[in-house]
Amino acid sequence: MTSPATAPPTRPWTSPFCALLNDDLQLAQQGLQFTLSGTVCERAQRALRHFSAEPSTATPRIAGQATSLDDAIERAAQWLSASRQPLFGGLATDVAGARALYPLACATGAICDAAAGAVQLHGLRALQDRGAFVTTLAEVRNRADLIVCIGEAPRQGFPNLWRRCGIGEPLVALREIVFLGGALDASLDALPGVTQRRVALPGDLFDAVAQLSALVAGRRVPDAAPALAALAGQLRAARYAVIVWEAAQLPEHGALIAEALNQLVGTLNRSTRAALLPLVGNDGLLTVNQVFSWLSGLPLRSRAGPLGLEHEPLRFDARRLLADGSVDALLWISSFGPEPAPPATTLPTVVLGHPALQAAVAADAVFIPVSTPGMGSAGHLFRVDGVVALPLDAVYDDGLPTVAQVLTRIAARVVARKQGEGA
Repeated sequence: MTSPATAPPTRPWTSPFCALLNDDLQLAQQGLQFTLSGTVCERAQRALRHFSAEPSTATPRIAGQATSLDDAIERAAQWLSASRQPLFGGLATDVAGARALYPLACATGAICDAAAGAVQLHGLRALQDRGAFVTTLAEVRNRADLIVCIGEAPRQGFPNLWRRCGIGEPLVALREIVFLGGALDASLDALPGVTQRRVALPGDLFDAVAQLSALVAGRRVPDAAPALAALAGQLRAARYAVIVWEAAQLPEHGALIAEALNQLVGTLNRSTRAALLPLVGNDGLLTVNQVFSWLSGLPLRSRAGPLGLEHEPLRFDARRLLADGSVDALLWISSFGPEPAPPATTLPTVVLGHPALQAAVAADAVFIPVSTPGMGSAGHLFRVDGVVALPLDAVYDDGLPTVAQVLTRIAARVVARKQGEGA
């Protein structure tokens, strides 16, 4: 008589693969493979396919040939110290990696822009221009009675958002979720105490948000859609309304929409309580921006150049710089998986990345495989609401150096080379 197969043991785990930092997941290991047990996060489940619970066999490479870590670091330092204007991109790393990146950027005068820099810029520019009133996951859970989601539900980028906000929990207040321009979310259908409805767009998204903001302020809007006017009344009557928007869904000039949403929330706060919950920050984006902001006083798309600290949110766009030939070397960091991959370029390129990224690296580049925080090494990441940095435990020893360790050594070699040149 055979006994039934026993379930693999599980351990509490905080996922590094989503800026929600789901810290209530259970990670199971079956053989060398990882999977989730119980609560599922689609984004984490996809990412786990790129990991195996054994030391990595990946080695540093120069021009496609295996080399030592020392030689790869020396070549990287040689290229970066010789560059007159390097670009640091990707930036998918944790707090320690970002802290090690900043002094290297200062030593080389590098411009720093994350892979999703254009997405981040929507909310950042609106914040710089007019300010913003944002909330936290806990505040949404404890206080919000109306949630307005701008566009589609964030199922791809933030698949566990509703669960993290307590939607459907018995002790959470009855609430309604309204999708402005987006389809209803089927995942909400089975949750108790939750209703949802859709409000169609009267034109494009900017027109809808501008009209809604004007209606909330009590201004006359000729030919306003009745559903939009009803939503404005519902927002004014709510005890605590939350406007959720995913930066990746906004069009190219999304900063205009973000600013209109900021104005809408500011108007509501004169008579009731309202806040924004912008969704951005996957792949370490929010973390690196936070670290650079506290170290320099400036966000990403900045550099420590000949004129001192400079922040140019449009001119320092990585895509623009590469297309215009305005930079002469590229350092790309992507420690969470094979994405984001480095752009195709003929520039001297140094890539610090997940071992699976090697296939996407140019043949003449320097590639250094690095550990993933929250999997092969410990680390810290900032959560999407920006109020807390959560610790990430190592799940196994992948035998790879961390981004911080590699960058610290590269920076030391760059400084040594520059001092030698000046002697």
